[in-house]
Amino acid sequence: MKIRLLAVFFIVLLSSCGVKRSLEQRPDISGIKKIDTNRVKHNDTWYSLGKNNLLQNSHGIWELYIEGNPLEMGVANGNLTRELIHHQEEAFMNKLAEVVPSESYRGFLKKVVSWFNRKMYLYVPEEYKEEIYGVSRYGLHKYDDFAPGYIRMLYFHGAHDIGHALQDLMLVGCTSFAAWNDRTADGELLIGRNFDFYAGDDFGKQKIAAFYNPDKGYNFMTYTWGGMIGAVSGMNEKGITVTINAGKSKIPLMAKTPVTLVSREILQYASNIDEAIQIARNREVFVSESIMVGSGDERKAVLIEVSPKNFGVYKVENNDKLVCSNHFQSDAYKDDRRNKKAILESHSKYRFDRMNELLDENDKLTPGKAVAILRDRKGLHDKTIGLGNEKAINQLLAHHGIVFKPEERKVWVSANPYQMGEFVAYDLDDVFQKFEKGNVSKSVADNTALIPASDFLKTKKYRDYEQYRKLESQVIQDLNSGKTPSEKTGAELVRLNPQFWEAYFLAGNINYKHGDYKKAVINFKLASKKEVTTLPDKRMLEKMIRKSYRKLKK
Repeated sequence: MKIRLLAVFFIVLLSSCGVKRSLEQRPDISGIKKIDTNRVKHNDTWYSLGKNNLLQNSHGIWELYIEGNPLEMGVANGNLTRELIHHQEEAFMNKLAEVVPSESYRGFLKKVVSWFNRKMYLYVPEEYKEEIYGVSRYGLHKYDDFAPGYIRMLYFHGAHDIGHALQDLMLVGCTSFAAWNDRTADGELLIGRNFDFYAGDDFGKQKIAAFYNPDKGYNFMTYTWGGMIGAVSGMNEKGITVTINAGKSKIPLMAKTPVTLVSREILQYASNIDEAIQIARNREVFVSESIMVGSGDERKAVLIEVSPKNFGVYKVENNDKLVCSNHFQSDAYKDDRRNKKAILESHSKYRFDRMNELLDENDKLTPGKAVAILRDRKGLHDKTIGLGNEKAINQLLAHHGIVFKPEERKVWVSANPYQMGEFVAYDLDDVFQKFEKGNVSKSVADNTALIPASDFLKTKKYRDYEQYRKLESQVIQDLNSGKTPSEKTGAELVRLNPQFWEAYFLAGNINYKHGDYKKAVINFKLASKKEVTTLPDKRMLEKMIRKSYRKLKK
């Protein structure tokens, strides 16, 4: 009875505290009736709405162009990409159902999410709320019971932040770099990054190169997915680039400004690094994040390191490279307890060191060499560490890889799978000239600058890895639900990915469940001799070895 009373009290609490007000708030949409909504479907891969355009190129990448005021851009975006939005909503909500299979728990989670996001709308600029509202008109109504369309789309923009606040779930583990002067073949600034945000295979299938021509601010592009107006990777017409990397955060108690909207604002309104810093300083975020900002005209890059209670800027002195993984480097965070813990316990420092190693090995960088670095699957000193190891620059789960040459306003974006497909090139000056003329019926990509897909995709190792991923996912799901896979399945995991510690760890767990403690010890010890991802993982392995030995002695 006490537990029930506490549950009722908690639900009542979640139903108050501004939740109702936040669910009912809406931006100014007074001009929406005047907006053209007549989408023309030319074929299955080309749609237009006035001068707004959506076309899928031969590499599977959707190219989106939108223009106008925030509400006009939102409506055009949602209208043109409605099927893509539906795909992402399905993927995201299906992933939620997989993680939280109980319908009653999902109902409780809905209340928690509403409470957590109750004040987000107070921190999001009005223009972005208008744009999100326009997009939300084309969401799936079947999810309105979770949250109304507009509110749900607003929540989705904070999903990246929540994902890395709960970083133990390993939704993110990105690595990026910038190089210039003597480090590059022509001395120009070159930036590369992997966006390792993972919310399921279906979520990662869809990629949109979005080109914005807003009525206020600068033209810019982002590499994104359906329903997302924020920026995780992008560049504007002034040669300003942004990429975001998660930092170690404590679990927040209230959402504020999603980081992707901060980086979007930088793209839209910053013409130099100082302006970017000021924009970031003016926004209150609710998680920790490194925002790498590059400037082609200034030929340099910096890290803007933001968190709920701190702010720092990291600039390299007497150097012509900058590396970012998932820990902070500025003086503002040198005594930060969580940052120190991230460096000690996570794989961030390992990837940081590996990226520096690769940059030092690759003299006179070009876009092609940058892509090769982003695709690197090995560990420090070229050690083989197993496919899918989060210590690798290429964890084989990235939503995308991207390379910028901001002085020339050029960008290369990866086609599926991961960052292993072709890197498709776009020249921003050329792209916007074409779109502003209207009637764009073919891809605006620069096919003369295409970077080929990785040869690794043609190998048996790649096919084995894809098989391993599916089997690994099923094994983890079975173990978490109380089912015990066969010992033959554990052996198959090891066969498919023989250098990866986790294959042996899972095989050992299966042996343990079957009562074969001798084999469990062998597999756990073999796992411990491989490149184990994090310090907590090492401790877990040691614990399982001790438990298996105790079982053997009985």
